[in-house]
Amino acid sequence: MGFSTDAIHAGQIPDPTTGAVITPIYQTSTYAQHELGKSTGYEYGRTHNLTRQALENNIATLEKGKYGIAFASGLAATHALMSLVKAGDHIIMSSNVYGGTYRLYELKLKNYGLEYSWVDASDTVNIENAIRKNTKMIFVETPTNPMLILTDLKAVSEIAKKNNLISVCDNTFMSPYFQNPLTFGIDIVLHSTTKYLNGHSDVIGGMLITSNEKYHERLRYIQNAAGGVPSPFDCWLILRSTKTLAVRMKQHEENARAFAVFLSKSGAAKKVIYPGLKDHPQHELAKKQMRGFGGMVSADFGSIEKAKKVLNNVKIFTLAESLGGVESLICHPASMTHASVPKEEREKIGITDSLVRFSVGIEDIEDLIEDFKKCAIFKT
Repeated sequence: MGFSTDAIHAGQIPDPTTGAVITPIYQTSTYAQHELGKSTGYEYGRTHNLTRQALENNIATLEKGKYGIAFASGLAATHALMSLVKAGDHIIMSSNVYGGTYRLYELKLKNYGLEYSWVDASDTVNIENAIRKNTKMIFVETPTNPMLILTDLKAVSEIAKKNNLISVCDNTFMSPYFQNPLTFGIDIVLHSTTKYLNGHSDVIGGMLITSNEKYHERLRYIQNAAGGVPSPFDCWLILRSTKTLAVRMKQHEENARAFAVFLSKSGAAKKVIYPGLKDHPQHELAKKQMRGFGGMVSADFGSIEKAKKVLNNVKIFTLAESLGGVESLICHPASMTHASVPKEEREKIGITDSLVRFSVGIEDIEDLIEDFKKCAIFKT
């Protein structure tokens, strides 16, 4: 099936009881059993829920995987990944990932005996050079948050297979519409379903997708054992949203491309970062492994003063954390999404105090450009 057809139908059938076309919200904590030792296959809400199951199957299909495992947040899913390793194991990480991922792994889970190496994954030689005898996993985010640096997914999967390592890709920024890491040989895909998959800024959620039965069994066990599951209503909201994922992502990208070109030509920013711009150092890799360039744009305005004028004076862009909603958001990574990353580490990877991140929504692009033109940066 095509992407839009799968987005609307995969994992969902009319309700067998009523014929309802839309998957019901199975808002129950437990299920009646026929007799002792004989159930319907559904026993307890943390372990089984049909609404959650429909969502997991839907997103697994969109990512071209066999299994989806849903969690209550992107970070709950990120945490669950560490159930695949143990104390004393070593994990290679992209040096520029979501700040919450850095905080969880580097500042928390290191205390439990896990070792992390943070490398510039834009050059996969750095990944190979970081491999140790106790290395068990490679975790990449591509494009990265917020510097939009790419990693060659096929090269990562080949390195992982050669060294018997688990490969993971955070695909939140691209969504399954623009990129499918599993098709390049990556073992597990991670999503914050809060972002593009839901797209309406009204849900917190996470998802892991894999075609590897062994990893699926372990992650499914942890989903139940640790209990970090999303509510049936949250699952229903995301399932509602994936139906429009294709049309939303097309508009996000169309607007982001136009906005990035406008910013580049305006001269207002010292540097504009967007994979769809020809001056992006990995523009050709983006064309090779992505079907589009996404809705995220970052820009360095050269000074915190100029950045503040943008952040504090736009009206349609809302100053807020998160991304991927239909409304345009603007944020200051150094003090918001990546505040937990030490300043020296932030600056090393380009997250300066003058960097601003734009989540370009699906409003009329003329209004978004006019909104930026009216901010104080153009009045100096």
